[in-house]
Amino acid sequence: MGRRQNLSAFFLLFLFLIGAISCSAVYLFLTVVFGPSAESLPSTDRHLGAAEEEQCCGGVEHLELWGDAVKWGSQFRVNSSEECCLACKRTCSGQGGVCLCNSWVYCGDRKACGPRFGECWLKRQKDALNPDRRDSGDLVMWTSGLVFHKEEGIVGMETDHGILRIKLLPECAPHSVAYILELLALPHCVGCQIHRAESRGSFWDSEGNHIKKTSYGPPFALVQGTLESHGSMFKDIPKEYCPTISRGSVAWVGSGPEFFISLADHKEWRNAYTVFGSVLSEDMEILEKIAQLPTKSEIWNNIKVSILENPVSLRLRRMNKKS
Repeated sequence: MGRRQNLSAFFLLFLFLIGAISCSAVYLFLTVVFGPSAESLPSTDRHLGAAEEEQCCGGVEHLELWGDAVKWGSQFRVNSSEECCLACKRTCSGQGGVCLCNSWVYCGDRKACGPRFGECWLKRQKDALNPDRRDSGDLVMWTSGLVFHKEEGIVGMETDHGILRIKLLPECAPHSVAYILELLALPHCVGCQIHRAESRGSFWDSEGNHIKKTSYGPPFALVQGTLESHGSMFKDIPKEYCPTISRGSVAWVGSGPEFFISLADHKEWRNAYTVFGSVLSEDMEILEKIAQLPTKSEIWNNIKVSILENPVSLRLRRMNKKS
């Protein structure tokens, strides 16, 4: 009996070691693909299905947004910030129609909120891309979030090759979107640029589907850059919504400010990256042009990558789906 138990323990230890080695290999591959540092180194609206998007309903803690009240919190209480967010979403008419509420404020700290615990204020911002901030900081007891209807919450990455319109996802990545809105409020985004560009090669078709029995790169079907303006105070962005990367997904590399936009579906990357936006499908042609610009080869952690000979400057601007 003692010998059988020893063999069982050895077999379990062997399985644990195999699993640990496999996880380490996947992590190492993703690190290598996106750049030389530990976390350094993608548009259609299809990377978020209706069911997935409905599950996204988050906000930013210790933030109080102001605005006109659609529903008074003193008369409306819920059990969580997610329920408050969903209540705001339910004021939207039809599929992506106009929303009576485009922001919400919830008091969820029982001790700090006292008799106001559970209050859910549904509000309407006059300018969804520049919400009215009442207060923020560790002493603020409120959690706030934004809800954009179909033609709201679109920002443009303006380049010399055209404007990439990006639909932001505040319910799924509230901290990420809050940072983008801060950049949008600056007069300039000096330092914002795309510095890496890699085509789909022969590994993905024109719709971004991986071709069976081919490699996954290089090239890796993406453009990569940075969204940090010189002089701005950047703070690491927490990991948020991480669906499988699809053609057009806009996501952070690590905790930012490095980001990438995918030209293809990358199921092999699993749920590794925070996705905070999606390039409108009609603008993907601009992204394809950037991916074909002249590049030079560099080696990052033994992997060949394509760096633009002349980085593409980015200018963030307000947009709507029709402009």
